[in-house]
Amino acid sequence: MDEVKQPEEEYNTNTGGNGMKSNEKEKILTIKGMDCADCALRIERTVSEIPGVKRVKVSFETSTLSVTPESSAFDERILIAAVKGMGYSVETEEFFKTVTLFIEEMDCADESEIIEKKMRSQMGVRDFGIYLMSRQIKVSYDPSLISTQDMIKAVAETGMKASMVREKRARATTWWKEKRMVFLFICGVMTATAYILDRSGTAGLTARILYIGAIIIGGYYPAKIGLSALRVLTMNINTLLVIATIGAMGLDLWEEAAVLVFVYSLGSILETYTVDKARGALRALMDIVPHEALVRRNGSETVLPVEEIALGDVVIIRPGEKIPLDGKVVSGSSFVDQASITGESLPAEKKTGDEVFAGSINQRGSLEIEVTKKSVDTTLARIIHSVEESQAKKSTYQRFSERFGRYYTPAIFVLGIGVALIPPLLFGRAWSPWFYRALVVFVVSCSCGLALSVPVSVVAAISNAVRRGVIFKGGVYLELAERLRAVAFDKTGTLTIGRPVVTDIIAYRSLSQKDVLSLAASVESRSEHPLAEAIVRKAKEEGISLRRPEDFEALAGLGVKAKIDGGLYVVGNRHFILDMGISDGQIQDDISRLEKEGKTAVFLGNEQGLLGVLAIADTLRAEAKEAIGSLKGQGIKIIMLTGDNEGTARAIAEAVGVDEYSAQLLPEDKVEAIKKLKEKFGVVAMVGDGINDAPAMAVSDVGIAMGAAGTDVAMETGDIALMSDNLSMIPAMLRLSRRSIANIRQNIVASLALVAFLIPAALTGWLDLVPGLLINEVSALIVIANGLRLLRMDNRGLYGKNKRHLPYSKL
Repeated sequence: MDEVKQPEEEYNTNTGGNGMKSNEKEKILTIKGMDCADCALRIERTVSEIPGVKRVKVSFETSTLSVTPESSAFDERILIAAVKGMGYSVETEEFFKTVTLFIEEMDCADESEIIEKKMRSQMGVRDFGIYLMSRQIKVSYDPSLISTQDMIKAVAETGMKASMVREKRARATTWWKEKRMVFLFICGVMTATAYILDRSGTAGLTARILYIGAIIIGGYYPAKIGLSALRVLTMNINTLLVIATIGAMGLDLWEEAAVLVFVYSLGSILETYTVDKARGALRALMDIVPHEALVRRNGSETVLPVEEIALGDVVIIRPGEKIPLDGKVVSGSSFVDQASITGESLPAEKKTGDEVFAGSINQRGSLEIEVTKKSVDTTLARIIHSVEESQAKKSTYQRFSERFGRYYTPAIFVLGIGVALIPPLLFGRAWSPWFYRALVVFVVSCSCGLALSVPVSVVAAISNAVRRGVIFKGGVYLELAERLRAVAFDKTGTLTIGRPVVTDIIAYRSLSQKDVLSLAASVESRSEHPLAEAIVRKAKEEGISLRRPEDFEALAGLGVKAKIDGGLYVVGNRHFILDMGISDGQIQDDISRLEKEGKTAVFLGNEQGLLGVLAIADTLRAEAKEAIGSLKGQGIKIIMLTGDNEGTARAIAEAVGVDEYSAQLLPEDKVEAIKKLKEKFGVVAMVGDGINDAPAMAVSDVGIAMGAAGTDVAMETGDIALMSDNLSMIPAMLRLSRRSIANIRQNIVASLALVAFLIPAALTGWLDLVPGLLINEVSALIVIANGLRLLRMDNRGLYGKNKRHLPYSKL
């Protein structure tokens, strides 16, 4: 993660912006001219000595140099010059371009494997990711060596068709406009007609011709994919089907060959249809945003496509219309349904200055919105991107399914050849029966069910979560959430609302409360810390004018100091005050009282000593206690980690009922605490706001970011992003993950059991060609349909009887 803030409870402050450490972003360069591993080692040693370099890794296999800067002292130009001085050429990451292509007819793992092998053979393709469920491939390439059109042509050589995603989306069409459906219909009619004629005994030659026609027409698409696989030196189930069909014709089993092709093609289309059900959830997200909007420019109103609307444009939203882009309300007030983004059950009131999201629905009044994000950067666009990218972060079950499929088809091919040849050659058995059994082995193996059962379940579960405002960034996090044994919570902004208020002001050294508030707010006016914001807000409410701070300095986890009217003042926690040589011994009773009340004490001092104390308190979230209780009911241990004082931490811990808590933690202490929890409990999650808790979230097995709808950093830092601040979504999310993994296990066991039954049955001669294929296809459809059940899991299945904080679940 490249944007990190220190935890807020430690009283960290930042001097400007969002406190982002942009210098920690990893940079990737391509090195040309490396011809041995020693070259890579030599480059690595040289680069590691460059000032400002934190980490460096050189890969000889991929010819890449990855470097993580440590400070602003890093200069990429020095690095490039150093590498070039060693005799190598350097290409920065910006040299490469990225394109996303939509692949038609990519409906099975076999097709994606064909695409994978084809792309690996293309000169100039640097890296790529294949997303089966969304039929996409994202390619990073060298434009000097290969173009987008070259890649589209390469895909066409596999028998599939590629196009730019923005130019073409998957659209539902009537069946007679789809070639596969037309071919299937003709194949079925010809097979049925030939069967009737064959049984009447009056038109043997005509029946034979009809069977051949049905085989050619119905087998066109399977043969096309099977031959494409052979071109890239691989085999798939379509290849096995072609072999089985040719074998059946060789045995003069024309009827069986035609029925075989028809049943397989029908099963393949039905499998594609059921998988499209899972894809439909993603398409529904894409269709939420209107394609055009009414924009006011230069005093006139114009309807423009959303892609042409610029930052700063004012968009007019009438009652009942969808909001096209993220923005800020500049005029009007209304209630907006944000269910499609945050999962919130009730419409949110929006007035001047409030933020709105693309895809939400304006219900009552008219709104004028100033656009703050382009169409490709909206919250909804990031949600869609996260769901698409989630296919690349695979669980162990997904990887098992892919590895199984990689070895399964070649093994079946070898087995079938062995069945056809070994008994006749070694034992003198008749050729025809054993050749037929080999064909049956091929046929019962021809199904995408096993390969699709796991990804369908994962995408269905992730799509269900998206409708509730929860983003899983991969099947791996769905699996890890199911294995969670402990969850650590941040306090401020997570268990509490995160909007602290000043409740008490204690003044010393003959100062008034107004003096203390004025000085503290003036020093804090440069800080973005929530406690600082509370102090500044309190001063403004009291009508106090702030003075300009000079020589402002922030110390992470401690506090801030600045000069006011020439005098140096410090504001921070007790550690900071003591480090500055300011004694707090005179106020022990006040501190003890505030901490017992669950309040955070912020100290103000200068060279003369302690000047005052400001007590700040936060409000507990309404659903916090109930959500914690629900998690504990699922057998999860709950821990609270905070940088706040012991008294405040104890008060909050007792109020919500956590099992353990740790107080007064610095940023590095939280990280160490997570490491110890992992040693104690195993798989651990960290829940925070995604900004201030990023280090601890990164160390945990699962980082859960709350309130991600309005925070770019939260969307990036969390492995799981909760678009709203509803804590009740966490126990619901864990129930969904457990149901999903149980469903995946069912599918894997059922698929393997099916294979374990069908292949021995084929070897023993118990199954014929057509019955074997029917059992195989029907069973595969059942397994896939079982995965699709996760799309329909309702609120009761996730929340049980508790419906107090249910999110809206319908797009």
